[in-house]
Formats: sequence, C-alpha cells, structure tokens
Amino acid sequence: MTRRESLLALAQFLAASPLLRADKKFSQLGDPLLVPVNLFDFAKLAKAKLDPLAWDYMDEGSDDETALRANREGFQRLLIRPQFLLHDVSQLDLSTTLFGQKLEHPFFLCPTGGKNCFFANGEQETAYGAGLSNTMMITRGGIDAVVKTGQGPKNWWQFTSGGEFRTKNQAVNFAEKLEDQGCKGIIVTVDIYHVSHRERSIRNGLVRGWCEANGVPRVGGKLDYQPNDILWTAGDLPANRPFPTPTWDTVQRLRESTDLPVVIKGVMTSNDTERAVKYGLSGVVVSNHGARQLDGVGGTIEALPECVAAAGGKIPVLLDGGIRRGTDIFKALALGAAAVGIGRPYLWGLSTFGRRGVARVVELLRAELAADMGMAGVAKISQIDKSFVRIRL
Repeated sequence: MTRRESLLALAQFLAASPLLRADKKFSQLGDPLLVPVNLFDFAKLAKAKLDPLAWDYMDEGSDDETALRANREGFQRLLIRPQFLLHDVSQLDLSTTLFGQKLEHPFFLCPTGGKNCFFANGEQETAYGAGLSNTMMITRGGIDAVVKTGQGPKNWWQFTSGGEFRTKNQAVNFAEKLEDQGCKGIIVTVDIYHVSHRERSIRNGLVRGWCEANGVPRVGGKLDYQPNDILWTAGDLPANRPFPTPTWDTVQRLRESTDLPVVIKGVMTSNDTERAVKYGLSGVVVSNHGARQLDGVGGTIEALPECVAAAGGKIPVLLDGGIRRGTDIFKALALGAAAVGIGRPYLWGLSTFGRRGVARVVELLRAELAADMGMAGVAKISQIDKSFVRIRL
C-alpha cells in the first residue's frame, strides 16, 4: 500500500468512526482549534499563551482558595446512576426552555470581568462566540455593536450589581433601555459589593484596571507601572462606599419596573432562595462568584439541593461554578438545576482562539453532555431527575 493509499484509508476510518464526527473532513484535522479534546486541554493552552499575571488573575480564588477546590470536589463526590431501557436514546435532544426562551443546550456563558487581559476586546469577541454557538450570554455590557451586526447572541442578559437603582426612575430607565436593545433578562449579582482578597494577584503586583483596558503592560519583559496605577495590596480595610448597597427592596423595585425576568446571582442558601420567591424575583443562580469572593462557603453543587428545595418549583434555580465536563452538567440538572453557567472554560477558549475558541468550548460540552445522556439512559433534558445521581460514601 502506498503512502497516499494509507492516508486515504486512515481518513475513511476516521470519517466512519463514532469517535469523530463524520462531517469533520480529513483536511480539517490540521486546524489547531481541533487539537484540544476537552476543556482542560484548552486550559493548558491558555496558561502557556497568557502573561503569567493574566493567568493567575483568571485562575485564582480568594484567600486559601478552599471554595475554588470545593467547586470541583463537589462534583467528584457525586456519582451518576445510569438507568437503561426506560427511554429510546436513538435521538438525543439537549434543548430546554428557560424563562420562556428556548435554549439549544442547558448551559450559558456567565459574566466575567477582565477579559481584555485574555484577548483584545474580550467582551465583544465573547459575544461573537456566543453567536457562533447559539449560546445564551450574560454580558457585563459593551456588546451593542455586536448585537446590531446580527452575529452576536440572540439570547443575551445584562449583568448589574444593582447599585444604580437608588430611585424607581433609575430602575425604569435601566430596564427600558435594555428592552429596546432586545435584552432577554437581567441578572443582579449580589456578592461583589467589596473587593476580595486574592493573594496570587496581590503577590504579582497586578493592577486590576489593566484587565479592563489593554491587558498586562510590559516593557522589555518588566511590568510598566504608571504613576496613577492602584495596586492590589494586602491589609487594606474595605473602603466606604459613597452610596448604600442594594437591599431586597432595591431588587423588588427593579422587578416592578420591567416585564423582563430579573434573577438574583450569588445565592448559596435556602434563606436567600425563599426571599427571592417572596420578593417576586424570576429565579436565582446558585453561585459563589467562581470562588473569587468569600472563601470557605463550599462548592455550589453542595448548596444546590437546599436552594432547589426552598424554591419549591415556584422559580427556576440555576447554578455556576466548577462546570468542566458534560457529566458535571448532567449531575447539576439531576439535582434540580434548570441550567448551568460556565465562566473560566470559555475564557480558556477565548484566550487561545478568540470567538472560535469560545464556540469550540461550547461544542465540546454539548458533545460530552449528549453522549453522557445517551449512556445514562435519557434522551431529553426533561428526563433527568435526582434518581440519576447518588453521593459517594
């Protein structure tokens, strides 16, 4: 057999193999985007490519990083209980409906700060990636131009900390502007009213403003500080804020100002979930802010069951933190999450390949979840329930 015949035979084998999608042509195998086979591979590429300060800023948690580890360890303590012959799994459907909107898959892109340390115009590039992969995105803002091109996400939500809603008019104006732009919902993140203690970045001498501007500045390999740069340092008491932080009444004011769904992000207890129901919120996101704020709170998957129980089916409960595999998504759905968010994983894709990397991370997760569902014995998201998981003893 000649070399050409050998290559042709290999191509035919790969095209027929269930281990590789049949629509991946042999000529495409040289695309470096297709080299990573899972999200952890993207993480390795991102670490190798990024400035070390930028990598630490993305990767770190606060204080001792116990919550960061707990986000992953919680999933590892959960085991999937496959159940067979209950459903026909010849056709797999990952779609679901969330707040009246159909999602092609039960996961979305979380809001993340500092994207310019990872890729130029990172928020806009992420929006293009969300559009490419038809994925719901929660944005921190600044994607208006992308949305207008028609190439951005069709389903996008706006992030806010709620600090701007000191009057009813401010809440109304905020909501009306979003409605006019085609926004599908508002996420109020409630766990970031003070700057956390992130020791990797403190030791590195990171200026947080760099990651909102042009990234880590270096001249001749050395950090290029400017006179007005404010370092992230240890031993600083939290600064007094010029205005009071939001309360449940503030969020209720926003809820009453719009027909858009208003969801609280940062919930870790049944108490706050019950309050969200009481104050008329549309849903909650069980989140510890990627373990970047208060340490010692445990993993989000540990907090999910009590929040689902407290919601009592009255509002959807979402989750983020620690999602790295299709099996993680499956486990969260089994414990009652309506959908889950990813943060660092799509940043790994963004760092290495821009919008194509974001879309590829989504594609890998979709493929993993679909295969996991079929092998666990379910064909639809609605068929996943708590009987499909157990806790490792």
